[in-house]
Amino acid sequence: MIPTEMGSMAMTPRRIFVLLLPLAVLASAAPACALDYRTVAVAAPMYDAPSAKSKPLFVVLAGTPVELVVSLEGWSKVRDSRGDLAWIEKRQLTEKRNVIVRVDRAQVRAAAEDKAPLVFEAERDVVLELLEAVPGGWVKVRHRDGQSGFLKAPQVWGL
Repeated sequence: MIPTEMGSMAMTPRRIFVLLLPLAVLASAAPACALDYRTVAVAAPMYDAPSAKSKPLFVVLAGTPVELVVSLEGWSKVRDSRGDLAWIEKRQLTEKRNVIVRVDRAQVRAAAEDKAPLVFEAERDVVLELLEAVPGGWVKVRHRDGQSGFLKAPQVWGL
C-alpha cells in the first residue's frame, strides 16, 4: 500500500459507524427469530392452504401444542411436534401453553432437581400444561389429572 492510500483507509468515527451499523441491525432483529407457540383450543381440521376450501389434511386434537410459523388474515401456518406443516384457522388457537413429551418416559419430579422424589412418569406424546420455566433447564408442568411437578426442558417439545 502506498502512503497516499493509507489516508483514505483510516478508521474515522464515521467509517466505524458505517461498518458497525449492519451488526447493530442484525442484533436488534434477533428477538424476532424467537419461536412462538400456541395450543389448539378445540379439535380442528388442518389444511394444505389458508382456506376452508383447500384440502383438509388431518384433524388435530384439542390441547395439542403447535409452533406458529406464519399468520395471515384469519389463518396460521403451524408446525407440530413431528415437524409437519399445515394451516389452521387462527380462531382455533389459544395462547395457553402446552408441551408434549418427546422422550419414551419423562420423569416429573417434586422439585427442579435430579434427586427430587418422582411424582409421575409421562410417556411419549402425552400433553402437559406448561406452568412455568424454571432456571437450570427445568419446566413446571401439570398433567390433565391434576398432578404437577418439574421435568427437564429437553424432554418436551413446545418451549
